[in-house]
Amino acid sequence: MIEKVSLSEKLDGFTDHWSPKIIGRFEDMHLKVVKLKGEFVWHAHEAEDEVFLVVAGELTIRLRDQEDLVLGPGELAVIPRGVEHCPVAPSEVHVLLIEPATTINTGDAGGERTVHDPEWI
Repeated sequence: MIEKVSLSEKLDGFTDHWSPKIIGRFEDMHLKVVKLKGEFVWHAHEAEDEVFLVVAGELTIRLRDQEDLVLGPGELAVIPRGVEHCPVAPSEVHVLLIEPATTINTGDAGGERTVHDPEWI
């Protein structure tokens, strides 16, 4: 059965930061919502591109070899595979991620913030 998904309802359903939740799948891609606050880890995804779409708040994506990207509500950026980046959110930001199902949130960095098996909500 085809169902609609409310981003605001899904985002209202959890409070943790930096822990993506899967809300849908198409082909080999996952749609994930995540709440971000503070600074993440510098990392790259060697085999996957990822899309950051800001739903609420303001997100800065630091990039090693170019100027930082600052995204507000309704704005998105595609981070190509292999590009080292570091998301930063001084205050809470709500984001929709679109990425291959194989994508690990911390990419090549690993560490305690790695989510190997994101929760479906």
